[in-house]
Amino acid sequence: MAPDNFAGPLIINFDIINFNFLFIYIAYLNLLIISIYCQPLLFYVKLLNMDNNINKKSKLTKRFFLVLLILILMFGSFNAGIYLTGKEAVINELAKKEVVYLGKVLGKYSQPDNNLLTQDIDFNLYWKVWDSIKRDYVGKDKINEKELFYGSLKGMVSSLGDPYTIFMDPKITEEFGNDLAGTFEGIGAEIGIRNDILTIIAPLADMPAQKAGLLAGDKIYAIDGESTAGIIVDEAVNKIRGPKDTGVTLSISQDGIEKVKDVTIIRDQIITKSVKKELREDNIYVITISNFNDDTIGLFNEAVQDLLKHNPQGIIIDLRNNPGGYLDTAVDIASEWIEEGTVVSEQFSSEIKNDISATGGARLKDYKTAVLINQGSASASEIVSGALKDYNLATLVGMRTFGKGTVQTLEEYNDGSSVKLTVAKWLTPNGNNINEEGISPDIEVDMTQEDYQNFKDPQLDKAVEILKEQNAKDAY
Repeated sequence: MAPDNFAGPLIINFDIINFNFLFIYIAYLNLLIISIYCQPLLFYVKLLNMDNNINKKSKLTKRFFLVLLILILMFGSFNAGIYLTGKEAVINELAKKEVVYLGKVLGKYSQPDNNLLTQDIDFNLYWKVWDSIKRDYVGKDKINEKELFYGSLKGMVSSLGDPYTIFMDPKITEEFGNDLAGTFEGIGAEIGIRNDILTIIAPLADMPAQKAGLLAGDKIYAIDGESTAGIIVDEAVNKIRGPKDTGVTLSISQDGIEKVKDVTIIRDQIITKSVKKELREDNIYVITISNFNDDTIGLFNEAVQDLLKHNPQGIIIDLRNNPGGYLDTAVDIASEWIEEGTVVSEQFSSEIKNDISATGGARLKDYKTAVLINQGSASASEIVSGALKDYNLATLVGMRTFGKGTVQTLEEYNDGSSVKLTVAKWLTPNGNNINEEGISPDIEVDMTQEDYQNFKDPQLDKAVEILKEQNAKDAY
């Protein structure tokens, strides 16, 4: 409600006012005509009640007044028809203009699904605000309509309070596709919102962020001196990314250290292969998966084929600092151990549960396996580690995972924009919901800052030790 001293302009729709006056005028004419012919009508009624012994002239008079009555009723109906059909025509014309206006902005999506509309919300309010901005905003000449429109969609989606549900304009959508393809320019770190604070989820191996000392769980309080309070992920990504050989300064704090420090990172071209393989001298095969993206399945299959040729004593799957990726890729990889049964279950808002089963193969089911996890292991990497743990097919070593137990789908639109939308929670085969809880390791081993600086890896060392102990037991 506007305050009493509101000095905004008074806006009057003269088209509607003139239209209403036309209705009143036509109605007035009808009343006038009826009143003029009221007396003859009354006289005709009297004639109908008179004695039947009347002459032919009186009968002709009655016929005359009957015809006159019919004409008056027809005239009144005609004018009423003008009133009613005229009103309908104007309403239809207004509706046509509204649809055209909506279509100009929304294209093929201008017609909403009536089943999804909320009856107690006036969606015309959106366009009233839009018109007010375009008409009265002091800087209206500099308004970019696309940015204004996309900004409103971002605001609508961000109001859900879900850091994983975001609207992406065409530029951000393209960058998101490049991420999954494994090529972009930046610092090489996955970021997200944790407890309303911008957080490093996972620094990618051998990338600028990791080389600068950033760790999973680091909190980012400013980017180039600008506070990150209230920022959404795609805005933060835009600020952090940039051309190769340029710098970006992050104000961060690390676990156990209250003081905020500035770290300047030189951006580079980030080209990552999501799978690396190594056969150690002790005949233990290590497969490191940094993402579950476009190239993962092909590279993982190559690693498995190479592994089978060497027939190692054990396998270590390194999922540390793996922020996730495609769900079906995670299911396919877990299926290399799980012969049959559920790999992961999706719990939708409708309470429908969808069990996703192993895709077959299980080429690695007979190999002793250890899985490395830490605070940067999220989403799809938690699906793999959680499934192998529930089926007792691997020993988990490291630290509790990030705890991203939700599934997102990407809905793309004709203009190149998209919405990454949370559609379900996922559960491990035993029905465990790990969202914000994470998956706990079977054997907890931490990595300190000193370990990183001295290139020590106690988590990997522990996994190797466990596999050797298991092989030793089988020897007796």
